[in-house]
Amino acid sequence: MANIRQSLEDLLTVDGAMCAAVVDSNSGMMLGSSGSGVDLEVAAAGNTEVVRAKMKTMRQLGLNDVIDDMLITLGKQYHIIRPMSRKEGVFLYFVLDKAKSNLALARRKTQDVERELAI
Repeated sequence: MANIRQSLEDLLTVDGAMCAAVVDSNSGMMLGSSGSGVDLEVAAAGNTEVVRAKMKTMRQLGLNDVIDDMLITLGKQYHIIRPMSRKEGVFLYFVLDKAKSNLALARRKTQDVERELAI
């Protein structure tokens, strides 16, 4: 099991990685962050709303399922949001340079890091 700092540093080893955070979606506050390129305080709060909206929509649709990850594709960046399966209300937020990264590998690494993260 890895702690938050180790997990974030592990994510930043991915080609094209810019920054990452562990976020409490109940408060919108970061539990930890690493890297640069995006204002992670603003991103944590904003993406908390994205996670909440998706969860609400899933409930309204009667979907009895979980979110593996959410991908936001921008012109120059990928933003991956991965809720933790073992810690409800916490998610990983990972930002990558689109031109320098491999999305499949980044998603896989995010999955691996989420599995090993202990909070």
